[in-house]
Amino acid sequence: MTSPAPVPATVSAAPTPMAAVAADDNGSPITPVHVPRTGAPANPTAAVLVARFGASVLRTDVIWGETTVFVTRDALHEVVRFLHDEPSERYDYLVDVTAVEYRDGDRPLEVVWHLRALSHRRFLRLKVEIPKRGPLWVPSVMDIYSGADWLERECFDMFGIRFEGHPDLRRLLMWEQYKEGHPLRKDFPLRGRFSRSEQLKQALAADPEARYSMEELHIAEAFDSLPADMKQRLAERAAHGDLEEGE
Repeated sequence: MTSPAPVPATVSAAPTPMAAVAADDNGSPITPVHVPRTGAPANPTAAVLVARFGASVLRTDVIWGETTVFVTRDALHEVVRFLHDEPSERYDYLVDVTAVEYRDGDRPLEVVWHLRALSHRRFLRLKVEIPKRGPLWVPSVMDIYSGADWLERECFDMFGIRFEGHPDLRRLLMWEQYKEGHPLRKDFPLRGRFSRSEQLKQALAADPEARYSMEELHIAEAFDSLPADMKQRLAERAAHGDLEEGE
């Protein structure tokens, strides 16, 4: 009598490291699974940057499958230009520009750029570290990505980081006369630096109509709800502008 063939034991395979671009057998992108916290392959762009920029690339971290490349402040603009223009990289989408500050007073502030190469299905995070006690500035990348305009303005508004080369760097969320500092810095008090009455006084003293025309406020459907004195000032400015055009 022939003995039945032995049944192979079930082996629980260890999770394999995530590929740089997770795809099925047909090459279609899929959601990666079993991504290790550390040890996953780095985005191949990291090695390209090291080969091209050498010491300007300080280090590379891969956490939960996402690659972060730290570069020097002076090289940042050239690195971003290369990533955007180089056909083999082609990072054509700037997702975000932001910053991170840690409670450790000696730890530098990090400025962060999130980039995607849509055709290559790659995501890359760039970081530049700047000392808190030194000048808080980095190069603007608005000449490379026009979408960096408001992203850099928001980062400037919330963290006080200047983006050198930005053509119109001013506050985006807080009014321009806001004197309390930058709300996302760790030393910013939760209740603000001024009393509530002083904050209200400053808000009421702001002159928002100096920035917007009557037409813009009409488009925003806000004109009818404005205080009477503000409507009067807008009307006077509009009339004054018409007179200047007619001269």
